[in-house]
Amino acid sequence: MTLIWPLTHIFGIVLMGFSGLMSTALAVSFLAEDGATAAFLNGTLATFTLGLLMFGSTMHVKKEVRARAGFLLVALTWSLLPAFGAIPLVLQLPGLSFTDAYFEAMSGLTTTGATLLSGLDAMPASINLWRHELNWIAGMGIIVFAVAILPILGVGGMQLYKAETPGATKESSLPPRIAQTAKALWVVYAGYTVVCILCLKLAGMNWLDAVCHAFAAMSLGGFSTHDANVGYFDSVSIEVILTVFQLAAGINFATHFVAVRKLTTAPYARDPEAKSFLLLVLGSCLLAAGVLWNQGVYPDYWTALRYASFNLVTIATDCGFANADFGQWPILVPLWMLFLSCISTSSGSTGGGIRMIRTIILVKQSLREFHLLIHPQSVTPLKIGENIIGNKVVMSVLGFIFLYFISVVSLTFVLMFQGLDFVTAFTAVIACINNAGPGLGQVGPAGNYSVLTDYETWVLSFTMLLGRVQIFSVLILFVPEFWRK
Repeated sequence: MTLIWPLTHIFGIVLMGFSGLMSTALAVSFLAEDGATAAFLNGTLATFTLGLLMFGSTMHVKKEVRARAGFLLVALTWSLLPAFGAIPLVLQLPGLSFTDAYFEAMSGLTTTGATLLSGLDAMPASINLWRHELNWIAGMGIIVFAVAILPILGVGGMQLYKAETPGATKESSLPPRIAQTAKALWVVYAGYTVVCILCLKLAGMNWLDAVCHAFAAMSLGGFSTHDANVGYFDSVSIEVILTVFQLAAGINFATHFVAVRKLTTAPYARDPEAKSFLLLVLGSCLLAAGVLWNQGVYPDYWTALRYASFNLVTIATDCGFANADFGQWPILVPLWMLFLSCISTSSGSTGGGIRMIRTIILVKQSLREFHLLIHPQSVTPLKIGENIIGNKVVMSVLGFIFLYFISVVSLTFVLMFQGLDFVTAFTAVIACINNAGPGLGQVGPAGNYSVLTDYETWVLSFTMLLGRVQIFSVLILFVPEFWRK
């Protein structure tokens, strides 16, 4: 019981802040007279009222969050908040069940971008904005955002930050206090978003499309305001802009912070994650274009490069935009894209998956094992740049990757148990656990997730949650020892 009251207090604060975000969509709906004002008004009032009651009724409790409570709060926040995000969708969109609305909100708040909605082009502007606001606010993590505000209210935040970013992360470039860290990251994040909006507007988008697609690009969320996604615009300049900002969002924001503060590109050259990420993704673009051209999918290499680059970058960064049906390409290319979605993005970015830092550690540990087989008596520390990686971090990485693959296999079988075909089940799990959006088969870029049953929708909602909070923060709740005093 001692955990309940501090968590209730903090979640009340989160709900009140969330209602403030919802009120911006309410304002847009009112000004645009798009017919969704009542849905957002009711959603805002319900969310704020419950948040205020939770906050006010627990003012007397001690509010410091310890490690166990931090993990529990992360899981509860990410699992319960989509229910409130779904309120305007349920109230406004006829025939949309709570299950589907929850999935859509979960997809937004985990920056997955997997949608089951159609008719996006004719949807009220405020509904489209709300979906993209969910992407954007979740981009750097609701909990990381909260720890910049909660210290002002006397609520400790370090345990929340550790709970949401377990394992190998890089914090040496950031301010020493957690609140300063969160604020620094958000200043860079918001600044890049504004620049992206202006670039997209200059490239020909209207303001709504520019704001929504910039939110989706910087959060690597992948939602769009059109059923045809980015293919609707058929614009090379828009695709180039989105590609650049998706690549930026896939790099550690601590690196961006240092680069902006010092006005130099040197931090990118010194960041092993950024270098590996860019070399792997950009090199893959060139090779994928060659495969598509060689297989006759596109008439010339440059056309192939246009479509290969955009779609490969958007899947590799776990964003999920599309300007072509890559499900119809030679199977090697989309499978490689999905593989990249597992490993490419940096820690401290808005992407998902295993992350590049863990990939680097795994590769270096494997090479070290070969060295030790040849030279059993040697002492060979594992280093990334000038930093020595301790065995505790290595074991954490190995444990995470083991749980990642066990989760993928288990969830694929859970979906297939209900009769879903292997390609759809496997790629849907990969896309959702990496928060990447479209898969292949029935959930490919030419379709969406509306073909799934309620059972499959709930399984994939859980999968998105599992991926967003990096697996440990959810699965630790199922360990009996966690609940013992």
